[in-house]
Amino acid sequence: MSAAASGGAGGAGPGLGRNYWKVFTASLCTNLGDGLMSVAVVWLASSLTREATLIALVGLASRLPWLLFSLPAGVITDRYDRRLLVAFMDIARLVVIGALGVGVLLHQSGLPTPEELAAGAEPPDTAGLLLGLLCVASLLIGFAEVVRDNAAQTLMPSVVDKAQLEKANGRLWGAEMTMNSFVGPPLGGVVIAVALALPFFVNVGMLAVSVALLLALTGNFMPKGQTTSGRINWRREIGEGFRWLWDHHLLRALAVLLGAMNMLSSMVFILIVLFAQEILGLFEGWQFGLVLTGTAAGAVLGSLLADRVAQRLTPGTALFVAIIGSGAVTAAMGLLSWAPAFWAVGVVGGFFMVLWNVITVSLRQRIIPDHLLGRVNSVYRFFGWGTISIGTLLGGVLVSLGEPLLGREWALRTPFLLAGAVHLLLLAFALPRINTARIAAATAAAEQAEARQGRAGVDPQEADLPGPLGS
Repeated sequence: MSAAASGGAGGAGPGLGRNYWKVFTASLCTNLGDGLMSVAVVWLASSLTREATLIALVGLASRLPWLLFSLPAGVITDRYDRRLLVAFMDIARLVVIGALGVGVLLHQSGLPTPEELAAGAEPPDTAGLLLGLLCVASLLIGFAEVVRDNAAQTLMPSVVDKAQLEKANGRLWGAEMTMNSFVGPPLGGVVIAVALALPFFVNVGMLAVSVALLLALTGNFMPKGQTTSGRINWRREIGEGFRWLWDHHLLRALAVLLGAMNMLSSMVFILIVLFAQEILGLFEGWQFGLVLTGTAAGAVLGSLLADRVAQRLTPGTALFVAIIGSGAVTAAMGLLSWAPAFWAVGVVGGFFMVLWNVITVSLRQRIIPDHLLGRVNSVYRFFGWGTISIGTLLGGVLVSLGEPLLGREWALRTPFLLAGAVHLLLLAFALPRINTARIAAATAAAEQAEARQGRAGVDPQEADLPGPLGS
């Protein structure tokens, strides 16, 4: 256990330690702010335009950094104090979100409601300016989030013992989803009714609290076996992480599979605001926020049960269930027109989402060597998250192209149905590559390598790493 973990274990919780609860509380704050923003940003966009492609551009701007900057972010994460990286990126987000809030505040009085715009009202003269500001801010926030999220995921093994990762990650996922999707969106809908700019300023306050908590963490959060001296050789250091992941057949398959699933999910997620308004009839901000809480309710349930479900079904079987369930849920959503049913199906989808995340994130934290954790994790997320920008744009284009042929309603439904069908086809890729035996073998190989390093006192950068598993 690292100094951070041992130094933080002072009776603040059932074996997880003071440091964990600081990280936990910081996550509550940032995810509450993000939940408010998730409603505010798309609601603002839908008050400026009804064009699905233009709304998708806002989502594209926020996700494009995952495609462009994931790999360099991994090198940065493995070179510097991970606690400070998370804190500094939260400060950067605070500044950009604050500036965006000021811009919205100056123009919000002249904006029509989404319902008025859908009924034929003309967009305001400042619509183009605000959409541009929204895209630029989303892009900058996205770059900060790439570094922040990568560093945050590599932080956990320095905060708790590896034997407690599922427990720690499960609680953290539950808290994040509760704030991000269960509390934040409906609260954001209510706050929007007061002032469209207010969610942005509340998020600034939440980020400030998070920074204070992160800076209060005690211990050493530098990557083991790594130093910050010398110039960064970007090609070599990115290549080390890329080769390690690509040679590890299990993680490579999981990364490719996650990329495909996230591309499909992002096709529909960016359009949910239009689907909710025009098909479910939810033109009030609080209604939109409330319908999004279905996913969060399922995610909270999943965070409490994921480790037990994985043990009962075995991890490999649980991942297959998550793939099948996610595809079925996405397709079902596209067929619904009643908000309560949409909410209920979202509960099931949230459960499957967290089941997948708890198993795969804990697996990565357990088997990737600490000095490579940031880089390998960034390569994994390059595959897994880089495709979100593609899916976001694809969803908007599908609606724009489909509307003249299918009509507005079925153009909005089509991405859900298509994503659900392709989701199920991914099983053909997953079945021969991901199973419980391979997961167990990967975990055992990592534990043996760590034990050999410990006995021999070998520098992790010079030790033999677990080789490829399977074929």
